[in-house]
Amino acid sequence: MIHDLFIDANRCIGCRACVEACSECPSHGGQSMIHLDFLDRTQTVQTAPTVCMHCVDPSCAAVCPADAIKIDDNGVVMTAMPERCIGCGNCSLACPFGVPQLHVEIDLMMKCDLCYDRTSAGLKPMCATVCPSGALYYGTRDEIEDLRRTRATNTFAFGDAAVSTRNHLMAPAGTASIHIHDGAGHSGRGLSRAEQQLGEALC
Repeated sequence: MIHDLFIDANRCIGCRACVEACSECPSHGGQSMIHLDFLDRTQTVQTAPTVCMHCVDPSCAAVCPADAIKIDDNGVVMTAMPERCIGCGNCSLACPFGVPQLHVEIDLMMKCDLCYDRTSAGLKPMCATVCPSGALYYGTRDEIEDLRRTRATNTFAFGDAAVSTRNHLMAPAGTASIHIHDGAGHSGRGLSRAEQQLGEALC
């Protein structure tokens, strides 16, 4: 049975346990692959974890000229292969969720690979293991929907483009797709990518 990562932004308390735990994962070299975003510092203390959503048809892999980003049989979009990555940054620009981080000093893109060394052995990702509030949950859809009033959604609309992901965002019941838009209600870059992704899920 395939387990997925579920992100429930309403439960995030900004403790940064996920960020610290991710950086301690042996395969990450001290780098955290998860980002904690402050949605609007002037209006709220609400934070939200931003982690790779592992798109079904990942734009990061599609635009990589060196074929450095691979997808495994379970739909996990891997971080860039060091021996192939040329540090061009195409993946960072193409990702609609703003996840890949280009480390210029080593010409390498690094991003969440769902703790592949752990999940491939039947363990939870580091972030979900330490999250005290359940904002990050690793399990099956049936398990989490049995525990929460919110429902798992893995379909996003960026303007006219639809993006399906392996990981899920928890949203109000009845939400079939999360539409990403700026403050004026249009698709675009008016807000940070984290704000765009979570704007409707938090309302």
